[in-house]
Amino acid sequence: MNKTCSVIKIKDDKGKIKECEVLYLFTTKDNQKKFIIYTDNTEDELGCKRVYANIYKENGEKKELLPLESEEQWFTVESILAKLTEKSKEG
Repeated sequence: MNKTCSVIKIKDDKGKIKECEVLYLFTTKDNQKKFIIYTDNTEDELGCKRVYANIYKENGEKKELLPLESEEQWFTVESILAKLTEKSKEG
């Protein structure tokens, strides 16, 4: 797992470019898929920060965000988020 602090620019559903903070990047050991967890720092109706996750592929300097493909991938991302949340509460 690789922790990172950076900003990415993504195009939303309306074609608007948004800056998002990268919370975590990691690659799975079993199939070497690369995952990105990020936020646009907006909050939902309950006041919780919105967090997103995608698979990403690198083509030279271009990075393509792809949707998670399976329940197993969602479980992996949720496990990482739980660990990150626990660490933030400890420190």
